[in-house]
Parts: sequence; structure tokens; C-alpha cells
Amino acid sequence: MTEFGVVTRNEEELSWPEFERGFYEVKDVTGRQVEPTDAGVNMVSCFGDNAAADAEPDLVPVSDEGERATRERKYFDWAYVCPSREQYRDGLLEIIEDCVAVNGDLRLDDVGFPRPEYCHCEVCDRRFAESEFDDRFEWRASVVTAFVAEAADRIPGRTYLTLYPDPYPGHIYERAGLDVEALSEHVDEFVVPLYDMAYTTTYWVEVIASGFDDLLPRPFSVELYAVQVEVDSLIKAAEVAGEYGESVLFGYEAGQARAAIRRRRAEASEKGTTHRPGDEDGGAD
Repeated sequence: MTEFGVVTRNEEELSWPEFERGFYEVKDVTGRQVEPTDAGVNMVSCFGDNAAADAEPDLVPVSDEGERATRERKYFDWAYVCPSREQYRDGLLEIIEDCVAVNGDLRLDDVGFPRPEYCHCEVCDRRFAESEFDDRFEWRASVVTAFVAEAADRIPGRTYLTLYPDPYPGHIYERAGLDVEALSEHVDEFVVPLYDMAYTTTYWVEVIASGFDDLLPRPFSVELYAVQVEVDSLIKAAEVAGEYGESVLFGYEAGQARAAIRRRRAEASEKGTTHRPGDEDGGAD
């Protein structure tokens, strides 16, 4: 039977009985940070960080044409930090250590380079030239894998890692420097976000999820977007995702997620009970 979980910024939602798993965003892509919790798996945005990019522009990755990976650029919803920057990485590892002191499991989010053409900053150019690699994609993957290995060494429990949702062979390797075979040596479970604003069709959820089922050497869970998505559509998407994922996670609107889980379970047990957000106390703000 499919397990259901929540991804949230509201600590109290982690204890809702409908959710068998919970992920709590300790550091997000804005750079916002909160104290870790022992009630769920703490989640750290690694190289997506608007605040760090604004405070220290030299940390931002640069493309082969000199374009910076910031929110002002096409395709980027947030700013990035170059994964080669050791001082920033050391800061991430300190955050991870603080998190696992509270809960031994941890999820690494936003890991990798922004796109294939990044990064050509002075640090990356020098380190690639000094490295044993002739291929820049291989070097980038070694940088990302080394960071994940350092992080996993500090995580006594289960290590989760979010993947960019493109299972086509070679795509996430070339895009972000994510070598899933190498990373699987350090990761217990991957998480694949398949976000949509409506899920009015779900064939693409099946296509992408089945692709990752073939690709990944480790288990993975599928994360769906729950904000203002109709309950019936959310149930349909969850049923498709549940055929492939270790679990189905609902992001950022726990009340809607709870309603979907209740209705699905009620229908499965043929009780005919329907639950909607706000039926009881505790709905998301």
C-alpha cells in the first residue's frame, strides 16, 4: 500500500495522522532558515539561495557566455550558488550537522549546477584545469558527488536527495552534474518532484515516474504539488505516482493533501465518506 507524506514549512503538520512521512523545510531557496525539528525529516536547499547570491554576488555561477545564474535570467526561479565554493559548502555542512543532531535523517534539496553551461567562474575554470579530468561534465559530476558524500558522512540516518525531474538518459547528468549511479553509493532514497498546477491530465506523471523507475538504482518517492489543486485531480495524480514511488509526498498545502488522502482511503474502503479541506480544525493557513 502506498505511503503518503507531506513537505511543509509548518512544523505542526508533521504530526497529522494522515501523513506517514514528513519533510520539514529548514533552509529554502530564498535563504530563509529555521530551527530543525525532531518531528520529521529536515530538508536543506543546498545551492539554491537567493540571500547568499544577493549578499555575495561572486558566489553566483557564470555560464560560458558570462551570464550569471540569478532570478533575473530566463529559466531561473531562484538564484544559485556555485557548488565549487568551499566556504559556502562548509556552511551547508554545518547546517546539516545541526539538523542531524535533532533528527538523524536528512533530505538534500537543490543539489547540483544550474544548467549544462554552468559554471565557468574563475574558481571552476582553475579547478577543472588542475583536475584529473579532460571532460568538463565528468569534473562537474565529481564536484557534486564529493559534496553529497561529505554530507552523507555526517548523516547517521537515512539520506534523501531531490532530483531534477528529467529521467531521459544523460539529461540530469549534463544539466546538473548528477550522476545517479555514483550518488546511489551515498543516498538511501531519491525524491522526484512532479509539480503541476492542476493535474488535469496525468499520463505525463506516469511517463516520468516510470522513466525514473528504470533509471534509478535506489528507491525513490514522487512529490506532488498540492497548493490549490482540486482534490479529485490530486487523488488521480497520487494513484498514478503511487504505482512507481516508494511513497507519494504532497507539497506545501497539507490541508488539501489531507483531504485527498482521506477521500481516497474512504473510497477504497467503500465507506463513501468524503472529506474536504476545512472539515475539521488544523487546515493549512
